[in-house]
Amino acid sequence: MKRVSRLIKGTAAVFLTAALAVMAIVGFYSHSLPDSYYLTEGMSAGYSRLGCLLDVRLYRSEDSVLASANGDSLCSGELKLWGTVPIKDAELKSAKAPSLIPGGSPIGIKFLTDGVMVVKLQEVLEGVCPAKDAGLVAGDNIVSANGERLSSSARLSQIISESGGEPIALTVQRGRDSYETSLVPVQSQADGSFKGGIWIRDSSAGVGTLTYIDPKTGCYGALGHPISDCDTQRTLPLGSGEIVDVTVTGYERGERGCPGELFGTFVSGLAAGSVTKNCEQGVFGVMTYPPHGEAVPIAFRQEVCEGKASILTTISGNTPKEYEVEIERISLSDGLGTKNLVIRVTDPELLSQTGGIVQGMSGSPILQNGKLVGAVTHVFLSDPSRGYGIFIENMLEAAG
Repeated sequence: MKRVSRLIKGTAAVFLTAALAVMAIVGFYSHSLPDSYYLTEGMSAGYSRLGCLLDVRLYRSEDSVLASANGDSLCSGELKLWGTVPIKDAELKSAKAPSLIPGGSPIGIKFLTDGVMVVKLQEVLEGVCPAKDAGLVAGDNIVSANGERLSSSARLSQIISESGGEPIALTVQRGRDSYETSLVPVQSQADGSFKGGIWIRDSSAGVGTLTYIDPKTGCYGALGHPISDCDTQRTLPLGSGEIVDVTVTGYERGERGCPGELFGTFVSGLAAGSVTKNCEQGVFGVMTYPPHGEAVPIAFRQEVCEGKASILTTISGNTPKEYEVEIERISLSDGLGTKNLVIRVTDPELLSQTGGIVQGMSGSPILQNGKLVGAVTHVFLSDPSRGYGIFIENMLEAAG
């Protein structure tokens, strides 16, 4: 009897442990997975398996279809673990996958900020920093001074130097918040001029990679991440900008602990397109010349799978070339972030030349099964053959 009792208790403990583990998994996926997905024709009569570590499937409820206010077709769905354990309900939006022209060509980005960004604070006299006293911090964006909208760092420097030590009324943007403050310049003992104790920046320029062009509208997306200030790592507020054609003239090979980099020269001073948006998911705008190239359909996030894929990128000249990669991991829980995919370069040619992913490849389109699935965004410092990618769906959502 004792042996039977121990067997029963042991079995019950195993079942209880298993049940708690399943509950924990369901809770994790319920919290981390998105609540809505785009419904494609392939899902109309069944389910789609998501790119999760465990077997998570998205089912469509055939008996629940309605119309939203804007006329798009909606229906309900459900996420299930191993096809049987319910996780949560999901909203499915009917959508035809758009077709886009994959990029891969290098572009130069010229960028002017809206206002001027505070890069660093510095004492003017020992223990005296007017900018610090005004409450400014690195990363703040000074929009106006004494009611004048700022368009260059030179103009703010002029206002400070000509102030005679009188207070200057500043309008400052910090993140999503705006506030007013007063900066009181002090006279420098070194040259007698009035200074505010701030280092500021009003522009940026660099090389990246074009991700896609919409053949119908000429709208483009690039980089897959924002243009940020090199010192503060804050996203630069867009004032105006343009993209220009670039020829890649060389590269620095990536090594462990030291990311490589593409080097390029601007082909001409003529703009290839405008920059209308700079956000977490990339840089967006409109091309100035008619798009050309073969368009391919995009893959929505639930269609992306682990396994073989390729990237289009340019490491010499201005003509993209396709290289083999492997999608090692998919993260639906990253939401609209830029680290939805982990990719590894497997192409021997690219590995032998650049070591894998280098700076300047950001925006290189990722292709899988004949569809545009995303773009390269980051390289791993510990392993240049590996890096992150963003879903193309996220870039299009951000582009509007």
